[in-house]
Amino acid sequence: MESKNTNIKDEIAIKNLLNRMPTDVANTFTDKQLVHLKSAIGSREWGKHKIDFRGTFPLPFVRTRIYYVFLMGRNFRELSRKEQLVSAFSIALFTALFITFSVLLGLLVLYLIKSALGINIFKDFSFGIWDWFKGLWK
Repeated sequence: MESKNTNIKDEIAIKNLLNRMPTDVANTFTDKQLVHLKSAIGSREWGKHKIDFRGTFPLPFVRTRIYYVFLMGRNFRELSRKEQLVSAFSIALFTALFITFSVLLGLLVLYLIKSALGINIFKDFSFGIWDWFKGLWK
């Protein structure tokens, strides 16, 4: 845990924590309690994500580096009204896109089956899809 030469109350994280509370309350903590508070605050159990991708990269011709963070995981927060509306709209949009894609793919498969069986709906008319599909296999 802590080195015997270091006083827990001299550490920056603990100083910042104690400065944010009334002095009479801050003075009641024992060193053991402060060590455990530091451990609980620093453990970041709340911050674990399924996908946690972080890194840095240099900017050309500049002496600085840019950092990036991509996090993804379950959202445990309560959503605001605006976030709920955006979420509902996104779900509706992706559902509509999925249904549209599925219907178009189904129609394409049915058209290819019809063409493979030699069934013509309109005499001497073709969309050219069957010829394109046959061309893929040559």
